[in-house]
Amino acid sequence: MTVERFPVEASHILFFARAIGDENPDFAEGRVAPPTFAIAAAQFDPEWPLRPRPGTPWFGSGREASGAHAESRGALHAEQHFEIHTPMRPGMVLRVIEREGRSWEKQSKRGGTLCFTETLHEYRDVETDELVVTARQVGVREQEPVA
Repeated sequence: MTVERFPVEASHILFFARAIGDENPDFAEGRVAPPTFAIAAAQFDPEWPLRPRPGTPWFGSGREASGAHAESRGALHAEQHFEIHTPMRPGMVLRVIEREGRSWEKQSKRGGTLCFTETLHEYRDVETDELVVTARQVGVREQEPVA
């Protein structure tokens, strides 16, 4: 995910806090964003694969199956970490830069090799270039499925 402009707005914070059931008054009144709010930047990425596109089949929820499917390529989301360097507040405009992190392997208990990959996202203030949040996502896939 690479995003040029992610505006942090009080109403977005309030709706996000309600959606995750967080009643912290700072979040519920939109004064400061919850740590996981950073993931909402995906809504501002025009290439985000989970974003519905009019006229294109979408694998998301709906009354009827669309026939489309997710392009997970057998990978699973294993971990997500957020390091907050400064609180996200209304009025900030952030940009998100994606880069590759570490990768490693581990033998599974079933006998296959698990391949882990890390993706890092830096959320920076567009005016000051100050690092606001670092998000670390870990994905895992089985190298060769065990029969």
